[in-house]
Amino acid sequence: MTKTVNIGEAQKQLPKLLSLVTAGNEVIIAEDDKPVAKIVPILPHLQTRIAGLNRGKIWVSDDFDDPLPDKFWMGTV
Repeated sequence: MTKTVNIGEAQKQLPKLLSLVTAGNEVIIAEDDKPVAKIVPILPHLQTRIAGLNRGKIWVSDDFDDPLPDKFWMGTV
């Protein structure tokens, strides 16, 4: 569910709005009927990264960190 409130209402009802957010809802804060901010729940990190999982699937060229040629910076490439 998404609830839209104006700034004044948001200031008065912040605890209530945060309760909505912690329940999984989004709150949009508007000024003069224009959205200016969105409060969303922070979701837990669901997947743990595994170091080395894609080893050998990605490569970086030997000149990856070499300076770029002047013609690149001049826009003539």
